[in-house]
Order: sequence, then structure tokens, then C-alpha cells
Amino acid sequence: MTRLLIVLLGAALPLLFSLAEGGEVGVCYGRVATDLPDPASVVQLLKKNSITMVRIYDTDPTVLRSLANTNIKVTVELTNEELPLAAADQNNFALRWVQSNVKAYYPATLINGVTIGNEVFKEASHLNSQLVPAMKNVQAALAKLGLADAVKVTTPIAFDALKTSFPPSAGAFKDDIALSVMSPMVDFLQQTGSYLMVNFYPYLAYLDTPGMSINYLLFRPNNGVPDTVSGQTYFSLFDAELDAVYYAMEKLPSSSMHVGGMRKLTAGGGSLDVHQGEHGHPNKGHKGVGTPQNAQDFMAGLTLQVLQGNSATAAANGHNLLAASAVRGTPHRPNADLNVYIFALFNENNKPEDEQDFGLFYPNQQPVYPNPIDFVHGGTIGGPLQASYCVANAAVGDVALQAALDYACGNGADCSAIQSGKPCYEPNTKLAHASYAFNDYYQKNGRVRSACDFSGAGTIVNQAPSGACDPSPSWCVANAAVGDTRLQAALDYACGRGGADCTDIQPGARCFDPDTKVAHASFAFNSYYQRRGRATGTCDFAGAGTIVRQAPSKFTSEFVRDSCFKKRK
Repeated sequence: MTRLLIVLLGAALPLLFSLAEGGEVGVCYGRVATDLPDPASVVQLLKKNSITMVRIYDTDPTVLRSLANTNIKVTVELTNEELPLAAADQNNFALRWVQSNVKAYYPATLINGVTIGNEVFKEASHLNSQLVPAMKNVQAALAKLGLADAVKVTTPIAFDALKTSFPPSAGAFKDDIALSVMSPMVDFLQQTGSYLMVNFYPYLAYLDTPGMSINYLLFRPNNGVPDTVSGQTYFSLFDAELDAVYYAMEKLPSSSMHVGGMRKLTAGGGSLDVHQGEHGHPNKGHKGVGTPQNAQDFMAGLTLQVLQGNSATAAANGHNLLAASAVRGTPHRPNADLNVYIFALFNENNKPEDEQDFGLFYPNQQPVYPNPIDFVHGGTIGGPLQASYCVANAAVGDVALQAALDYACGNGADCSAIQSGKPCYEPNTKLAHASYAFNDYYQKNGRVRSACDFSGAGTIVNQAPSGACDPSPSWCVANAAVGDTRLQAALDYACGRGGADCTDIQPGARCFDPDTKVAHASFAFNSYYQRRGRATGTCDFAGAGTIVRQAPSKFTSEFVRDSCFKKRK
């Protein structure tokens, strides 16, 4: 049986856990940095957070010894540089490599996988023809040493190994690798009971596709994207990309067949389990799509799907508005279990600039985000996501405040509202103006801690500052025209996975009345919208929400009374 292991890249969240059955979530422990803790400290961090799977990009002895007797499963790598040696196998290179880098540590260190190279088609295409021979030689070495059942051989490929990925049913591998490399590779993986790793970055497809809804990328409610060939509707880009790989594999003829024809890997055949590899979302940069909130929303949806499937569903026009497709699997593979390695454990300061901000933890071992993801059940852990603001620290004095104010206004903060005669000019103090500019800069940079430093002139608070000026207030309210069924689906999402604070609309609470779907949905939608900094797309709810510029009670009595919008935003 061939399993598809998709290595998930780029999630930046504080805690990882495993599930005894079904999917499992691990991390990629990269070390391309100058300021990381020592491996022994890293192992304690892994254990503290119940991380049960780790992928490393080499066979560093200190790392492997540190992972001994921890019950943490480890995947090691034979690097691209070593791959030609393993393929040629002169002087039994593969056997000697396995003896030194796997058998020497196993079973104290639970090495359960060896990746042969990394993204060879993309990073070292001159080695394409040597990839499968290297995999076979390492597999033979493992078998000779009695480790073939415990340790599986695979290789991670980049998603761009596909020449076509949309619609998913059109998924196909590039012509230069389909028959020559992928077909014999999949045969090998089937014969050895192994899996294929695929590295995904859905946000890249989002950036390259004008008009795509960010909600479709981030597992938020959306109207879905149809595959008119298969008849399936996709509610997450994750599912669509994953199914494109499934379809591509199914189109490969078996290399053992001397005639053409589609590989017999049909959706109901059970011959392909799907496991996940590198996949995720950046917490900074990338044309504004990389923010802590976006990364957290992505990971909340991803972990729900991997660890338990999307069981919170609601039908609207025959579709599921909660970005759920199928329990654990995808529309094309509805019963597949998904295993995931999230890239990366730490932010790594020696990687290329656009790859540095994917870590779960800072090098000081502090979580990148204060709001944890539930890696046991998926989604977020207990309660709403916390709002935060950046305000000026009066103690540093006016000179320091002015310098920081100048920096903020000159580096992206919109300071037009604090100019003379504008709505937020008063009070005309350094403290008030700096607070306004600092917070605008902080929100626009995804509320990362470093965006509210200003050399000590800024500080983060979790309550909206008293008297803070908002030059263009807005609220998110429910659209009654979509009907109660769709409102309930979006309300469940906002109060559940979305992290809205819905305590005040529970029976007996201050905003329970009026007890209508539109009133309760308006409250929940607005909480979700405000907590996400009123970002683009956060008042969509698949058409169930709409943005208004007047406090709701001022234009209709149908919605929650004004006091319920003034508090707990």
C-alpha cells in the first residue's frame, strides 16, 4: 500500500500533540540559525509540548542521541549531496550509511523513516535519474540489517512537481518525471509499504491566483470552488491541492506494466492512504497574507481536519459552509488518515528571508503566538482568541516617543488621522499620537510582539485603550436575507473554531435578547471581525455577514442593542 505523506510547511503555533488513532501531527526541526537552543533543551521542549514526531534534515549525532529514550518518532535525511553516492553504491555506501546513521541509534532513538534527498526535482534536477536507485539501495541496506519493517524509505517532492493542479481532477505530474521517475517510484513505495512526501505551501497558490478568497485559503467559511469534471466542491485550498496529487498518482501507469493505462488506485480501493508532510502558513510578510492571525486560522482548520475531521457541518444550497469536506480525508479520499509534519519548530534566522518566519517557537523557546492551537482535537484551545493593542509608554519621555512616532508613520502606519484638523488630532499630545501610530503599525504587521517594541516606547495591552480614537469605525452584522440555516452555520463557526467570544449571547446573559438568529449571529460576527483587526475577508461568512459604518442599533432595531456592540469586541 502506498501512503501519501504531505509534509506541511510554515505553521507557527505554540503547542503540538498527537492522536492515538487516525492523524498525527509532528514538526520539522530545522537548524539553519545562529541562535537556537542546544538539542538537549529542544528535546525537553518537544516533550513538554507532547510532540510525538520530528523530521530532521540530516543525521546529526548530537540531535539523534538527544532524542534517545523519548518515544519521539524521528525521520532522518540522506541529503541531496549524498544521494549520488547512495545511487552508485560503490563500496556498499548505502549499507555503511544505514549502519552509521540509523542502526547505530535504533531502537533507543525511534527512527522510523529515511528521506532520500529533499525536493530533488526542484533543487537538484540533475539527480532525477538517480533518485529511485538511491531509494532502492537504502531500502536494501535496511532489509539486510533487519530494519525494513520499522524504517521506511521515501522522498519529499515539491508541489510544483505537478504540471496541472486545477481543477484537482486534472492533477498530473510533469512530463519529464511522470514516466521516468514517478511511476517507478510509486511502484517502489507500494512494494515496500512506504509513503510519498509532498511539500505544500497553499498560500503561494493564493498569491498567484487573483480573485481567490482568502477564506478559501484559511479554512474559513466560504462558498466553495467547484471541480466541474469530478462534480466535487472544495471548501479549502488544502483539500484541492491534496486531491490534485491523488489524481496525479492515479494517472501514472505502473512501471511493471509494459502497456499503458491508468494505475488502479481508485477512490474506493483503499490502496492509497494519505498522510501529510510539509505545509502551512507564514506568520509575517508575503504581501500581507503572512500574519499571526492568518497563520493561526490556517492551523486551526488544518489540525481539525488532520486530527478529527470536520464534523461541525451545516448544509446550505447543498454545500458545507464550514470549509469541511469529509471526515479526516478529502472529497476524493474521504476516509484517508492524514499525518503532518509542520515546518518549522523554530524561526530560523539563517534561512532566506521569506522562509524565516514559519516557527512554532522563537529561539528563546517562547511560543510565537499566545493563543494555542488544540493539537489533540484540532482548532483552538478553550475560549476566544485574545484581542491586543499597542500603546505608547509615557515613561520614556517625549523625545523617545517622537522618534518612535516618526518611525511608525514613516514605515507603514497610516498617520493621516492624527494630522491637524483630522478626526484623531485631539488630544494633541505626544502620548496620544504615538499610541495611535504604534497601534496602526502593530495591527498592520500582524500583531507580532516585535511590532510593538519601538525601543521600549511601546507596550502591548489586551483591553481596548480608554478613549482611543477610531477614525473610521465599522461593525460586522448578519445578513438576514441568507436565512436562518446559513446564519446558524456561520454562527457555529464564529463561536467555535473562529474564536469569537459568545458568552454574552448565552441564555440569561446580557445580550441573549432578542433571541433571534440574526441578533445572535450579528453579535458573534462582530466579535470575530473586531478580534481580527477588521481585516479584509473577516466579515464574509460565505455571504452571511456584511460590514456597516454605523453602530447597528442606529439603523435598525432588528439587531442587538448598541451596548452589546460597544463591549466585548
